[in-house]
Amino acid sequence: KKIVYPEIAKRAGVEGKVLVLAYVDESGNVAKVELVKGIGAGCDEVAIDAVRQTKFKPGVQRGKPVKVKITIPIVFKQS
Repeated sequence: KKIVYPEIAKRAGVEGKVLVLAYVDESGNVAKVELVKGIGAGCDEVAIDAVRQTKFKPGVQRGKPVKVKITIPIVFKQS
């Protein structure tokens, strides 16, 4: 819901998968975001912003919340 297909990418016919690496802290907030694989045309920035705004469930180890690193694939495809 947080992803808006960039107009320039639609017009250029850019489609593909953007891989975003997110570091989630013990409270479920995104501490850091890195782009692993991008497709350009504004899609990379939209994917990073969407991940940054998302609240996650933190990882749990031995019953306690811990920091985790997760790679999230975001697919841009014209319908």
